[in-house]
Amino acid sequence: MRALPILALCLAPLLALTSAPAPAEETPPPVPLGIGLEGFAYPFPVRFLPLTRDGEAQRLAYMDVAPTDNANGRTVLLLHGRNFPSSYWEPVIRALTNAGFRVVVPDQLGFGKSSKPIGAFTFDRMAADTVALADSLKIPRFDIVAHSMGGMLAVRIARSYPQRVNSLVLEAPIGLEDYRYSVPPVSDETLMAREGDLSAEAYRKQLMTSYALSIPASAIEPFVSIRERVKGSGEFPRWLKSFVNSYQMIWGQPVVHEIPLVKAPTLFVMGANDRNAPGKGFAPTELRSGMGDNTGHARALANRMPNGKAEVINNVGHLVHMEATEMFNALTLEFLNTH
Repeated sequence: MRALPILALCLAPLLALTSAPAPAEETPPPVPLGIGLEGFAYPFPVRFLPLTRDGEAQRLAYMDVAPTDNANGRTVLLLHGRNFPSSYWEPVIRALTNAGFRVVVPDQLGFGKSSKPIGAFTFDRMAADTVALADSLKIPRFDIVAHSMGGMLAVRIARSYPQRVNSLVLEAPIGLEDYRYSVPPVSDETLMAREGDLSAEAYRKQLMTSYALSIPASAIEPFVSIRERVKGSGEFPRWLKSFVNSYQMIWGQPVVHEIPLVKAPTLFVMGANDRNAPGKGFAPTELRSGMGDNTGHARALANRMPNGKAEVINNVGHLVHMEATEMFNALTLEFLNTH
C-alpha cells in the first residue's frame, strides 16, 4: 500500500507534461517570390519586349488584350502606379475590351513582371520605352488611361510624342505639385533602409491611410503579399534599389509645370479623399498640411489646359478604379467615346 504514493510521485512529472498546453505553432514565413513576380498570376497572357538599360538586357512585360466584340479600331494604353503591378487594371481592361477597345498594359521597367534596372530612372526613358512598345505592336496612335505615377509618365509621353496621343484619362495622378518645394532631398541609403525594414503590417497601414482608401484592407492584400514575398528573393536588394530610384524620379523630375501645355483632351478623375503626396513624411511639419490638395490642383490645372476637365468622386481615395469601379469605368468610356 505504501508503494502508491511513490508511484504517484513518479507519474506526476509525466502527467504534468502530457496535460501542459502545446506550444503555439510559429507562423511560417511567406513563400518567396522572384522579383519578376514569376509566381504571381496575371489575368491575361504576359509577353515581353526586349530592351536595353544601364548596358544590360532588360525585358518589358505587357498584356495585349483584344476587344471581345465590335472592335472600334482604337487602342488604350494603361499605365500603372508605383506601388502596384499592372494586374490591378483587370476591371478596367474588361470594361474597355467589352466596349471594343484593344488594351495594352505594360509593367514599366522596375515594376511588376518587368526587369529591375538599378541605374537612375527618368520619365523620358520610360516614355521612350512605352512608345517603343507601341511601335513594336504597330500602334501609331493611342489613348492613355494612367494612375498615380503613371499620370506623370502620361504627361511626359503627351509632351514628347504629341502626335501619338489621342486623349488622356488621369486617375488620381501624383505630380500635381512640385514636391521639391516642400520635401528636402533624401539619400538613397535612407530610403533603402526605410523601405527594406517596412513590415507587412506597416505597409498595409501605409496604403490604407496614405491613400485614404474606402475599400477593406483585404482588397489590397495581394499587393501587400507581393511585397512581403519578394523580400525572400535572393535578388531583393536589386528590387529595393530599383524601387528607391523610382522615388527619386518622382521627387526630382516634376511634370506639373508641363501639364498646362498638354494639348490632348485630358480628363482628371479624382477621389475627393485623396491627399497622397510622395515624400510628405520627410517634409517639415509646418509644410505637410499644405501638401496633397490633389482635387484642388486637378481642377486648377484642368482650367489652364486647352482641353482639360476634372471629375471628382466623393468618398473615394487614391485607388479610384478599385474603390468606385463602375463610376470610373463609366466616366472613362464616356470621355474616350467623346474624343
